[in-house]
Amino acid sequence: MYPFLFRTVLSRMDPETAHHAAMAVIRFLGLPGVSTIARRTTAPTPELRTRALGLEFESPFGVAAGFDKNVHGAAGLHALGFGHVEVGTVTAVPQPGNPRPRLFRLVPDRAVINRMGFNNNGAEAAALRLLRLRRRRSRPVLGVNIGKSRVVDVDAATQDYLRSTRLLAPIADYLVVNVSSPNTPGLRGLQAVETLRPLLESVRDASGDTPLLVKIAPDLPDDEVTAVAGLARDLGLAGLIATNTTISREGLVTEEQVVAAAGDGGLSGGPLRRRAMEVLRLVRSAVPDPDFCVVSVGGIETGDDVQERLEAGATLVQGYTAFLYRGPLWARQVNRRLVALRRGTRPA
Repeated sequence: MYPFLFRTVLSRMDPETAHHAAMAVIRFLGLPGVSTIARRTTAPTPELRTRALGLEFESPFGVAAGFDKNVHGAAGLHALGFGHVEVGTVTAVPQPGNPRPRLFRLVPDRAVINRMGFNNNGAEAAALRLLRLRRRRSRPVLGVNIGKSRVVDVDAATQDYLRSTRLLAPIADYLVVNVSSPNTPGLRGLQAVETLRPLLESVRDASGDTPLLVKIAPDLPDDEVTAVAGLARDLGLAGLIATNTTISREGLVTEEQVVAAAGDGGLSGGPLRRRAMEVLRLVRSAVPDPDFCVVSVGGIETGDDVQERLEAGATLVQGYTAFLYRGPLWARQVNRRLVALRRGTRPA
């Protein structure tokens, strides 16, 4: 049913408009009572429970940052079967992001290009919604992804991150420092170890007992990937998220003029699968300690993809782009396939 809906209706809509329409449905599914009914058919089975970051996840499969920027859809995403939701990216200063259009589908590649630019309502608004959500008896594990406000110079980035940290760390289940989006000028330069160390030290000290992770780009050279992984380990961070979107356009099958018309931005989806796996293996090789949480993101679509990442050393796995192509039952499909793989049976 959903493939037909996507092909005939959603694929003809502006992608950002379609996202907002989907979010309206997801918010409805998150209403008390409605979410209880939905979870009767979508809740992961107990055998998928995963212990990480000192927390219990109902499933190792969750939603990557970018889908729920303003903590509007987390309850609904939980109702659809995701084991955790990473909200954001949240910035200390509310910002509208880049001009539209800023989200583009590459359907033949099952991919997306975005240059959203951290559009969000700011850390104070996110904190209020998180507080309300945490009061619910049934909710997902809530990660919060924080980034640099666009109006803040790179030289002042640490204080900007600290403002978000002080507001959000006390009410987040885990916190992520995002220094890897290609859509905020100068941000990726913070991934250099000499620049990243003082930033992470400051955020670590301000985040208290909340587990802290850092999210890196797939475009880092291999030696820099291992260097950042080692830095995260040496600073006592809880883990690392690999990876964000890529600025590469290699290997696409979508027509060149369509890709060119989309312009700059981060590419996510199927074309990122190979590099995301390479980075996962590099990180896990640099930090083999199983208590160091490695979250693998990029090119995830099926339960087999998730299981492959887990077997390669990921602690948790996140997806986003395939939601556009697989629809609202995506998490349930992935979770059922994971169970089937573990039991050696066919999914129901």
